[in-house]
Amino acid sequence: MRVLYDVSRLLSRAERTAPTGVDRVCLAYAEWLEGRPDVVMIPVRGRKGRLVAVDQTWFRNFVRNLRARWDGRTVNGAARHEARLLAALSHDQRPAESVICPPPDAALKPARDKPRVLRQFFRSRHAAPLPPADLYLNVGHTTLHEADALVALEEAGIARVVMIHDLIPITHPEFCRPGDADKHRARVVHALRHASSILVNSQHTADELSAFAERENLSAPPVHVAHLGIETAFAPGDAVRASRPYFIHVGTIEARKNLAQLLTLWRRLEERLGERTPSLVLVGRYGWENETVLDHLQRSPNLRGVVHQAENLSDGALVRLMRGARAVLAPSAVEGFDLPAVEACALGAPLIASDIPPHRELTPQAQLIDPLDGLGWLQAIEHATLSEPPAGVATFQPPRWSDHFDTVARAVGLGASSPLAARGEGE
Repeated sequence: MRVLYDVSRLLSRAERTAPTGVDRVCLAYAEWLEGRPDVVMIPVRGRKGRLVAVDQTWFRNFVRNLRARWDGRTVNGAARHEARLLAALSHDQRPAESVICPPPDAALKPARDKPRVLRQFFRSRHAAPLPPADLYLNVGHTTLHEADALVALEEAGIARVVMIHDLIPITHPEFCRPGDADKHRARVVHALRHASSILVNSQHTADELSAFAERENLSAPPVHVAHLGIETAFAPGDAVRASRPYFIHVGTIEARKNLAQLLTLWRRLEERLGERTPSLVLVGRYGWENETVLDHLQRSPNLRGVVHQAENLSDGALVRLMRGARAVLAPSAVEGFDLPAVEACALGAPLIASDIPPHRELTPQAQLIDPLDGLGWLQAIEHATLSEPPAGVATFQPPRWSDHFDTVARAVGLGASSPLAARGEGE
């Protein structure tokens, strides 16, 4: 099977030293397609409403280098910050200052001259027609906000499989950038109208997609639920040995993660416990509408030396921090899958998570608390701080990429006697 794999999002992450959840998915698919002997992967990217091919040899090297960087096998610029964070956690006494990354300066304009690594993939063949293919695969949302590429593929008789990770910009636009709701609505509508089939990461996302299609009076193509896999690094093993108890949250610092409430609770915790207050580590990049979180981090005297923030950590450093935490915290108001919460369970780390549908579906053994129940969260964190660390956590069978890709292979017709038929063709 000749597969046009849309790598637009992955290429936009060329300089990142650590991935988001969606980035992990895009890289895993590239490696899966490259490793199948019955697939010819043709990387493509969106350009002005259409798809153009990316040099295959260059892209294979790009994928290997990106994997090495995200795994921590190559040195990145976050090493110094990582060392400062570990030193702060190792202090017997509360440090005088928190370890935090400076927030991005919105006034700064991006440099006009792109780094060479970014220029290389723009050397794709803009004018040349796409090579013959059986399937177009897009698991990164990018390109879907315009229908032109999907329509052209449909007219050419090429099957079209896309993944929808969540409908949060549509269902909860207050947590997203202005304009994101309209853009994501366009993506979902185009997928419903022009995709041969749709992949989703959870039953909750499938239910949200079905409800949206019904509201919009649209018929959905076949929808396949395939839980995302966990990287092999997220397994029991060595942990950070901190002098004081600490908790950790992993994810972009944005409004829907409920971190403003978490930091308010930490201030109350500090008022109660004083020098016994546990540390809190926020691991993630600054995202949208994080001003309240920044106010806490930068201005609250109660949180100084107690709450730390880091970004761009390698997987090696991240998993050691998660293993050593008294608990991983996932207080989100809304999620589609919440990969860090599932990763915490795979590590054997205690998890305190919001009582929302994805957590009930994917991490039922976690301690689930309503995201609005501030006192319940405070009590759970205080209890975990003052109690002895649990001797062990109930066995958890994490979702595997092999199971995920078995579902995907069946959905796209790999291994079947005939290739995947595009919806509506031959009718």
